[in-house]
Amino acid sequence: MSKKKPQNQTLDPENWDEIRALGHQIIDDLVDYWKGIREEPIWKPIPEEVKSTFKDSLPANGKNPMEVYSEFKTNIFSYNKGNVHPRFFAWIQGTGNPIGVWGDLLASGMNPNVTIGEHAPLYVDQQVVNWCKEMMGFSEDSSGILVSGGSMANITALTVARNSFADLNIRSRGLQEISSKMRLYCSEETHSCIQKAAEIIGLGTDSVVKIPVNNQFEMNTLALETQIKEDIDEGFMPFCVVGTSGTVNTGAIDPMEDLLKISRKYGLWFHVDGAYGALCKLDPVYAGRLKAMEQADSLAFDLHKWLYVPYEVGCTLIRDKAKHRASFAVNPNYLLQETRGLAGGPDSINNYGFELSRGFKALKVWMSIKEQGFLKYQQMIAQNNRQAEYLGELVRECEELELTAPVSMSITCFRMVKKGYSEPKLRSLNREILLQLQEQGIASPSSTILNGKYTLRVANVNQRARFEDMDLLVAEVLRIGRGLINSIE
Repeated sequence: MSKKKPQNQTLDPENWDEIRALGHQIIDDLVDYWKGIREEPIWKPIPEEVKSTFKDSLPANGKNPMEVYSEFKTNIFSYNKGNVHPRFFAWIQGTGNPIGVWGDLLASGMNPNVTIGEHAPLYVDQQVVNWCKEMMGFSEDSSGILVSGGSMANITALTVARNSFADLNIRSRGLQEISSKMRLYCSEETHSCIQKAAEIIGLGTDSVVKIPVNNQFEMNTLALETQIKEDIDEGFMPFCVVGTSGTVNTGAIDPMEDLLKISRKYGLWFHVDGAYGALCKLDPVYAGRLKAMEQADSLAFDLHKWLYVPYEVGCTLIRDKAKHRASFAVNPNYLLQETRGLAGGPDSINNYGFELSRGFKALKVWMSIKEQGFLKYQQMIAQNNRQAEYLGELVRECEELELTAPVSMSITCFRMVKKGYSEPKLRSLNREILLQLQEQGIASPSSTILNGKYTLRVANVNQRARFEDMDLLVAEVLRIGRGLINSIE
């Protein structure tokens, strides 16, 4: 007598028509959301009763999918961050695009692990990396990898830079006694992820030498070369210069040509953190200043910023493919490559980065570029830059406003001013303007402090922004600010 088999369990729906209907509803709701987003408030506070639902304990039993979706619409969809809105200008966060969302949906539905094997997604990944090389002027025989974003792109590049230093065989032997002697150079305005990367790859914060900037917030190359010479004389081991093509604070561009020359002169790795601004190379106005990036040893940049694809996807490009592979490749028995069959595909992506498990993030990029074409992205990036310049002109024309930094790329930094106000009072005034812009659902700049001045910072990598949004922003800053003048202590 055969043993009775237990009932099979599955996560698939009992009724496929119901899940199909839910999928159609989700797509309809998303399209309606995007279509009407301009008329919606950019942000609204989350009520405490909604926040309390996120403290519920682990559910033991499931719900109908329609109930789950209803809860999502009520408690999550209604309180989004807002960076799909045309007047989202905080930090540097892209808006995404519809076909990129469909790309993510399809990628999740296919659900491949893209790092290894003979399957179409791996070839799409390679093609997108090749397109990135083409956009950035890197040669065909250079290397690259898609990653989650700029932070991971930078740490990947700096790992290769570290492992390629001298003939020390760092990957095998470790840093031993040299970690306290190695030196990496960047400007005072460089993104904090460079410091984090230095800490994670075993060099420590003290290895990061921050070079002063000029009044344009660009790295002072004379100070850089002086520091390199002093460090060599004192027995330190300079190994890398990091240039920034568009700082997060102001959009400042470090002098790329000079940094390249200095790096070559002293035999240093030249890395460019282009997380925000590398793609500005596509704007003819900035192409010349960014030309030297094509000769960098490595380049990090995001595609979810100025290529407007949904989060998350960034890219690391490495000029020397052999050095890139030598920094990460490992061949355990369970990852044997074959010449045929499922394991007969191209060289594993795992040989070029940290991750062995990674999703099909290339598809949303592939579909977006296929849909719009490369020239459209050139036009969109240039449009964002011209919008920033237009906002700068509006500020210059108004006696109640002042620029706090030169307009660079798509970042405009400004504040409201009032004769007789101290810096603390101006800080309070502009901080309240910023908060009310957000709380009233009008626009979302972010803030920074430049030369001691609290600043409204508009970073525009928004494919939905229009020139008239800049007019509205200035008008609302003035309206709110004028209403606050007599109440600021």
